[in-house]
Amino acid sequence: MVTQDNSLPLSQITTLRVGGPAKNFIRCADADSLVETVGDLDAAGTPVLLVGGGSNLVISDDGFDGTVVQIANTETDWRSDHVTAGAGVNWDDLVAESIERGFGGLECLSGIPGAAGATPVQNVGAYGVEVGALLRSVQIFDRRSGGLNWVDVGDLELGYRTSRLKRRNDELVVQVSFRLHEDGLSEPIRYRELAGALNVAEGERAPAADVRAAVLALRAGKGMVLDPEDHDTWSVGSFFTNPIVPQEHLPTVLTRIVEELGAEATVPQFPADLGVKLSAGWLIERAGFARGFPDPDAPARLSTKHSLAITNRGDARAEDIVELAKRVRDGVHERFGLWLEPEPVLVGCTL
Repeated sequence: MVTQDNSLPLSQITTLRVGGPAKNFIRCADADSLVETVGDLDAAGTPVLLVGGGSNLVISDDGFDGTVVQIANTETDWRSDHVTAGAGVNWDDLVAESIERGFGGLECLSGIPGAAGATPVQNVGAYGVEVGALLRSVQIFDRRSGGLNWVDVGDLELGYRTSRLKRRNDELVVQVSFRLHEDGLSEPIRYRELAGALNVAEGERAPAADVRAAVLALRAGKGMVLDPEDHDTWSVGSFFTNPIVPQEHLPTVLTRIVEELGAEATVPQFPADLGVKLSAGWLIERAGFARGFPDPDAPARLSTKHSLAITNRGDARAEDIVELAKRVRDGVHERFGLWLEPEPVLVGCTL
């Protein structure tokens, strides 16, 4: 089913709540209409912007001079050890329903805004779990060939907050299949803060419902659970990814940080596939950008709860968001020599 509304400001369909108008806006409520609509628009040579939950988009104040297609296919198919969900299914609703049905596996990814179809694109992760560990396969519409096929996880080139699907638009996620634990227990708890909240040892499993409750509480304390009354949640979540430093460059990077902050500085470090992951939030704060920066009257500010989120305080424009992101990125580079990479997709604007 397709509905059309050409008067809808794009700020109304993004969690950051910025973005100008679209030339055309179409909402596709099932997989068939999604594939058919996008295929027809591509054949006509019409510029297309695909939007799911709008949680990872910064759209310019000029909007989008083409057709915005909202992915809203929300069918689900629950089986004994897995679920297949339409790309438009609200992610946190899917996590909640999995636990209500007695499954475990998805609980550490509770509270993440957006749609299910975006999770493999970003290889979404939180509290020690990445969605790639739970994926079975992804149904993709190839906009070049017109083919609709299921793709194995091994072919997605998953990495830290990335996949072969990221920052390209020729492959559209239509459905996603996730494996689940039939015993109702969580993935092993690998995140120290979460293990402490649950009073379990790292590596142990726990009832999925308990883990979900703990994750939601931790995220809410950081302004990372959507709340229309809390401007700290008017964001794209973490605006920058944590930088990964190759092992051979790590001594130089750490020396630079210690020279800037003093010998007593203890730099948080985490293992990563391609080196060592540093904390972007830690670097931002040590570069002089405190929570709530720049001031209480600014239309765009760092969250008062979490320095990694750039927030709309109610009347910010995309221009305000981008300018603040530039200040933070450039400030970290000037202080420590590291470039922070933006996590959201920027439409009609750049850093």
